[in-house]
Amino acid sequence: MALRPDEFYDHALAATDDERRLPLARMTGWDISPFEPDGLRVAPLRPPVLPEPARHGEDPSDCGSCRGRDEGIWFDDRWRLTRVTGVGVPLVLMLHPRDHYDLADLPDELAAEQAQLYGSWMVVWDDLLPEYPADVAEADAVIVADALAASYGGRRSATRPALASTELLPPPTGTAVVARKFCRHGCNRPPRPGVIQPSVPDGDGIGVDERCPENE
Repeated sequence: MALRPDEFYDHALAATDDERRLPLARMTGWDISPFEPDGLRVAPLRPPVLPEPARHGEDPSDCGSCRGRDEGIWFDDRWRLTRVTGVGVPLVLMLHPRDHYDLADLPDELAAEQAQLYGSWMVVWDDLLPEYPADVAEADAVIVADALAASYGGRRSATRPALASTELLPPPTGTAVVARKFCRHGCNRPPRPGVIQPSVPDGDGIGVDERCPENE
């Protein structure tokens, strides 16, 4: 079962500084980042609010998407496609279900058609937060795999699934370092704000965090 909101908050809080600020995302040090790390800082973490306040459009009677179910540039019986205006990139399109659904009641067949769902800042938060407990994530992945097998078909692996590794990340252009979440000794020290955590290869070619206590 996933961490409760208070447990997840405590897990993230453990990686913050005295002002409850997480280290800068590693992406801010990449050449393609629109931000300069100097002077940039993460907002202090706020405790979770339970119960969560109602979201805009959660009630079908106040849902702007429902009011616009016949507006868009493309339609079928279940979906409509709209163009998002006022953006800086060449083209942004958004796919909406024509009927009112929340994530909890979105039918499997529609979820499969819509594909990936995430908030616009999810990628940034994923880069900021400390690594989620692997045992919890693996147990949750089994739940998802079982639900997928029951609703769609197929089967879950009888062995531990192969995981996509995020240990080695692409380095920024023009640099010779490799950004890593952790060193090979299991060091879990977060990178300093505004600094890409460097690794240097040791005898077996696996990077070692130069700030790991094992290397001092």
